[in-house]
Amino acid sequence: MSTDCTILAEIDAAFGGVERPEHFTNFTHCEECAEHDELLRRRDRDTLSICDVGNPGWDPICFCSPEGIAYYFPTLARLALSDLGPDRCDWYASQLLFHLYSGFTENGFFQYCSLPQRQAVARFIAYIIEAHASLIDLHSAADEFLRCHQLWSDAQPCGQPDLAHKAAQVRLP
Repeated sequence: MSTDCTILAEIDAAFGGVERPEHFTNFTHCEECAEHDELLRRRDRDTLSICDVGNPGWDPICFCSPEGIAYYFPTLARLALSDLGPDRCDWYASQLLFHLYSGFTENGFFQYCSLPQRQAVARFIAYIIEAHASLIDLHSAADEFLRCHQLWSDAQPCGQPDLAHKAAQVRLP
C-alpha cells in the first residue's frame, strides 16, 4: 500500500517540471480574476497554503488556468492529505475533487495533462479512496471520488481516441 510520502513523490515527479506561468488567471477579465491572479503570483509551491485556497466560496483555483493548476498540483495534493481540524469538515480533498472532476472530459486541467500526469492523478485519487474511505463517507462523496477516479484512470494519451468507445460503436457483420 502506498503512503502519503510515496504518492506525493509520484505527484512531484509528474508535475515538478511544470514551469510557473506568468499569470494564473484571465487577470484582465474582472476584479475578482485580478485579485486571484495577484494572490497566486505572490505565492509559490512552498508558500501556497490552505488559507489561500481552502474557502470554496473564494477559491482562486476555480479561476486558474490549466497550466497554473498543473504548476500548483503538488501543493494542492499535499493540502488534500494534510491534517484536518478537530471537526473534520474542512477536508481540502473534497474541494480538490471539484477541480479534478468539474466538466468531466471537458475539464481544462484534465485536457492539459499528459498521459503520465493523468496516471499520477489517477493513482493519487485511488490512494485517497483507499486510505481515507472514512472521510469520503463523512463527506458523502464516494460516488464522486469513484467517478473522478474512473475519468482519470480511463484517460487516453492526449489526442488519442478512446478505442474502447470506438470499438463499441463498430457493428460486425
